[in-house]
Amino acid sequence: MSLREFFYLQKSDRMAILMLLLVAVIAVVVIFWVGGRQEATDFSMTDSLEMALQRDTVYRYSSRRYPVAHEAQQGGRQAETFPFDPNTADARQLSRLGLKDWQIRNLYKYREAGGEFRKPSDFARLYGLSKKDYERLLPYIQINEYYQEAHIAYKSPHEEFHRDTTLYPIKLVPGQTVMLNNSDTTAFRHVPGIGSGYARRIVNYRQRLGGFYRVEQLREIDGFPESALSYFELGDVNLRKLDINRLTLEQLKAHPYIGFFRAKAITDYRRLHGPLQSLQQLRLLKEFSPRDIERLEPYIQY
Repeated sequence: MSLREFFYLQKSDRMAILMLLLVAVIAVVVIFWVGGRQEATDFSMTDSLEMALQRDTVYRYSSRRYPVAHEAQQGGRQAETFPFDPNTADARQLSRLGLKDWQIRNLYKYREAGGEFRKPSDFARLYGLSKKDYERLLPYIQINEYYQEAHIAYKSPHEEFHRDTTLYPIKLVPGQTVMLNNSDTTAFRHVPGIGSGYARRIVNYRQRLGGFYRVEQLREIDGFPESALSYFELGDVNLRKLDINRLTLEQLKAHPYIGFFRAKAITDYRRLHGPLQSLQQLRLLKEFSPRDIERLEPYIQY
């Protein structure tokens, strides 16, 4: 058998072999093409440095309006602490203090918009500043007198703080009391749980009633804090009496314990039966419950 006859293949076999070779070539090309597009994940020190320089160049170009000192952060330098004024500190100083580039840009924008730091605590306004960094830098903030408010800039360094007891009254301690019938709104505001609103409501209710004869009457004020009752003492009891047989319907209904319907019932009773000698005469009227008569009795005269 000759060598030519040994390697002779039929036409169908030759076509199958060619197809296999073609598929193999295509597979090799695809592998090399896809692999060449993937980014390398392992850089040499030289490659990393070149990429860092490129990023730095792009960043400096895009942030010319708000310059930042990159050396302190990119150099791995530890954050420093030293006296500074956030109204005038430049980017290099702020970077040395440990602020990030975007925080420094926020501070520049704040100052360009007319913002000022008038006292050290105002530095907390810096957008993105963490509580930890604020507490670390707060002792080193020194505001120039130009930016301070007048009452701060010219305050004596030895001047002691005096609490404004008009705005912030000192509260009573357990065992101390205030006279319910004799005190004004200022005294009432010393009671724990009582502010300006409740103090005014106590005085107004006392005026409408004609005085208190029991401390527990304070519960009739809507929402009155129960814990505040122990700080009140009744004081002088000099109730303003209502002449139930002489007052008109309009005058009677002004009292919190009477109102329109009870006032009308009283005037109708007087018209039909004559003057009242006792509130017990009203006990059969639907408008007056035993509780109504009991709490109204101290305010009535005949």
